[in-house]
Order: sequence, then C-alpha cells, then structure tokens
Amino acid sequence: MLRTNLITIAIILLSVAVSSLFIFAGSRHSINLVGWPLFAVCGCLIFMIQWIAFIPSYIFKTEKHFDLTGSLTYISMAVLVLTSLETYETRTLLIGVFVVTWAARLGMFLFIRILSAGHDSRFNKIKHNFWQLLMTWTLQALWILITFGAGLAASTSTKRSEIGVTDFIGILLFLIGFAIEIIADYQKSNFKKYRGNDFINIGLWKYSRHPNYFGEIILWVGIAMLSLKVLSGLQYITLISPVFVILLLTKISGLPMLENKSDVQWGHLSEYQIYKKVTPVLIPNIFKMLNHK
Repeated sequence: MLRTNLITIAIILLSVAVSSLFIFAGSRHSINLVGWPLFAVCGCLIFMIQWIAFIPSYIFKTEKHFDLTGSLTYISMAVLVLTSLETYETRTLLIGVFVVTWAARLGMFLFIRILSAGHDSRFNKIKHNFWQLLMTWTLQALWILITFGAGLAASTSTKRSEIGVTDFIGILLFLIGFAIEIIADYQKSNFKKYRGNDFINIGLWKYSRHPNYFGEIILWVGIAMLSLKVLSGLQYITLISPVFVILLLTKISGLPMLENKSDVQWGHLSEYQIYKKVTPVLIPNIFKMLNHK
C-alpha cells in the first residue's frame, strides 16, 4: 500500500509539474488580468476548482459530481475569458461558444447517466483511498487544461487575425465532430433503454465501435485549427491539445478500458466476435457507410 501511495503521489506531482510548464508556455503573449497572464489565471483556477471539489468527494465517498465539475470548469474558464476581454473578435466568440455548448451538453449527459446508474464503476476502489482519489481529480485538472489549451491560448492571445481558410476548416471539423458525438450518445442511450446490456451495433455504432470518441477527437482538432493563426512562440506547444485527447482516449482511459470491459461482457458471443472483427475500433468504415443501402 505504501508503494502504491508513493507512486500515486509521484503522479500528482508530475501532473502539477507538467501543467506548470504548459501554463508557462500558454501564458506567452497572453493578455493580463489583474496583473497576471489570463492564461495562467485560468490554469491555476482549473486546478483549484478540482481540488476543492475533491474535498466533498472524499468525505462523502462520492463520484457523482466528478464529470459535472469538469464540464462546469470548462464553462467557467470560457466565460471568464469572454468577460475579461475589452473587445471581441469572431474567433474568440466562436471558441467560447463552441466550448460552452460542448461542455454543457456533455456535462448534463454524463451527470444524468451517473444519476441513473447510481455510481461509476471506475471509482469503486479509488474513492476510498485519499491519494488515489486526489490523483484522479488532479488528472482531471490536467485533462481540462491541456485539452482546452490551444483554444484558451488563442482566446487570451494578444495577437489578432481575420478568419481565414484554416479557421473555416476548424469550424467545420468542430461541427462535424460535435454532431457525431451527440448522435452516437443518443443512439447508445436509446439502445440501452430497449436492449439493456446487449452490445450496440446499430446507427453510427455499425461503422465504428466508439463513434462518440471519434467525434470527440475531431471536434478538438477543429478547435486547434481555429486557434492556429493567433498563436506564436511557445504558445504553439498548446497545439498538443488534440494529440493529448487522442492519446488519452486511445491509449490510457478510453478505448483500452472499454474494450477490455466489452471483451469480458460479450467476448463469448459469436455475434460480438464478428462485430469486433468487421467494425473498426475508432475511425468509421467510410466505404461501408457509402455502400450502405
């Protein structure tokens, strides 16, 4: 147990160190708020909010407000930036509106889901361990900061630029990704109402085993594209945002966990084995979609 706690504490400290470097990079050419770079103010607030929310989470051994807190943090930072600016440009407004809309929709969806389920199985063990639960809240802060990093750097940047081709591409990618995520979540929720614990293989899920994650990746690539033109110097480091989302969803907490869970639950079914064999794990089978009648 001691060794596990020491590793957990090391991960917490590493997360804070990485975030500090990321905040330093994103704060270059940032407008100021009360004498501090606005990007840095947002970065610090992101961690403070998660750590404050950790306190009732540990005391009451609950994870029900975890995802909701994350979504509200995105919204709070976007609103803080918009209300701190003296003048607005189209890019900043678009990023703010996009992030607030995405976070509000996803936050309510996840909150309703956990209220319906009663718990999140990921927290069954860690919510009873102080350091592991603190690590989880700290990692959520890191996730918010880096995921929103490019959009936050662009929104707080002193550099201005007219909307151009790359921006329109970014807008289109965000809208496509957002639509895919909404449709995939709706289809899965509706499927579970009538089919219970069966594996879903209809709608977008016929062409990808995780279309909601595919949509998530696409929309954050869109935000990065929309941010690109007003970044400079060390701020370009924040463009790691979509790369971070891809790595997180495909290598760490997304696909590996869900794929293992699915294999345990349905791996013995020949129908699931066929579905898994013919359906891509993430990127939809475009040719299959085009040939679908």
